[in-house]
Amino acid sequence: MKIVITTDIYYPMINGVAVFSRNLATGLKKRGHQVMVLCPSTTGEFAVEKDEEANFTVVRLTSSKMHLYPDQINKVPADKKVLGVKMPRLLYKNGLHVSYMPYTEIKKVLDDFKPDIIHNQTPGPVALSVFRYAKKRNIPLVSTDHAYPDNLTQQVMLPDFAKKPINKAMNAYFISFLRRSAYATMPTEQAVADLIPKNRKHFKVPVEALSNGIDLSRFAKGRANKDIYERYDIPKGKPIVLYVGRVDPEKSIDVLMEAFIQAHPQMPDAHFVLTGDGTARPKLEKMAEKADLSEYVHFLGRVIGDDLPQIYRTGTMFATASKTETQGIVLLEAMATGLPCVAVDKGAVGDVVKNAKNGYLCQPDDVDEIAKSLVRIITDKDRQKRMSEDGLKRIRKHDISYTLTRFEEIYNKVLDEHEKEL
Repeated sequence: MKIVITTDIYYPMINGVAVFSRNLATGLKKRGHQVMVLCPSTTGEFAVEKDEEANFTVVRLTSSKMHLYPDQINKVPADKKVLGVKMPRLLYKNGLHVSYMPYTEIKKVLDDFKPDIIHNQTPGPVALSVFRYAKKRNIPLVSTDHAYPDNLTQQVMLPDFAKKPINKAMNAYFISFLRRSAYATMPTEQAVADLIPKNRKHFKVPVEALSNGIDLSRFAKGRANKDIYERYDIPKGKPIVLYVGRVDPEKSIDVLMEAFIQAHPQMPDAHFVLTGDGTARPKLEKMAEKADLSEYVHFLGRVIGDDLPQIYRTGTMFATASKTETQGIVLLEAMATGLPCVAVDKGAVGDVVKNAKNGYLCQPDDVDEIAKSLVRIITDKDRQKRMSEDGLKRIRKHDISYTLTRFEEIYNKVLDEHEKEL
């Protein structure tokens, strides 16, 4: 098949959508399909390039910076001070690149490529132009929703009174995004239930829960290379509470930091390793400093490529307090590496972490419960082993090979039905 994958967020950005979009494109290309990715340029300029790993085409559309949202590529600059006082950051030095009006470029590129099917990953401006193009050219669409409204409203730090109506409006928009396709997916059953009304008889588009999946040959249990500890200044031979992901407000890492601080007296040798960068980092550094635990808290910054699976292998356990996950690729990667997980029972995390089985599910924002869960795992090697083994069994169904096969089946089904309508 000739498949186009569209997304407003793509590599080298690091988040669930960007990672999945590239994994999907790579896997489909390796299975013999012709694949093209449409996404905003990270420089602003239109460009056509080849993916360095799988050699599929990536079209980077002309874009402009949206300075209210960080780009998730460059290091977030420190807050500016005026007369010694830190000012609230309303704009970012490196804003997210957005392709606001990409239709003309998309039309030219897709007319040349002549796709059989288009798979949308985000409901942004790229998808809106693709909807218009697909309608004119009568090309079938598949759409996947990866996000909750909070993923956006938390990041731009809206006041609480404004979030509820905006979240409601965005939820309705996400639903309309899926409705405009021939087939829709979300990563988990819980994510589908949260977005789509329980009475689905009026929602005529088929909606399926289909795991994002991960490459189990890349993320696997084992010992980290010795040089990883030295290169990233990670203490060797010490218990490690690991976090991987964006260090941004909607990830609630401040709650996790409070829990680590509270738990530390009961696990005095434990270290907290945070992998990633974002706007919340200055606050977290200040929290660790105030608790006199800076030497036990390590900020690695953004890690990509072959080093990332090695970073997971340095961990004793994985922890997150995020309340806005539609699945959580980092949780899958941690489980595949054999790490017990502590997470919160919000969003779709409960479809991945099973309480007292492969980790602990805590109530959102419950610092006491999260702290107790950290201590239970870090101080009990038998529990670590038991939860690790359970997680390794559960992760098998999340192998990306299954995800790829199922998407191939979905594409073929949509194409068959589309031909019947012609």
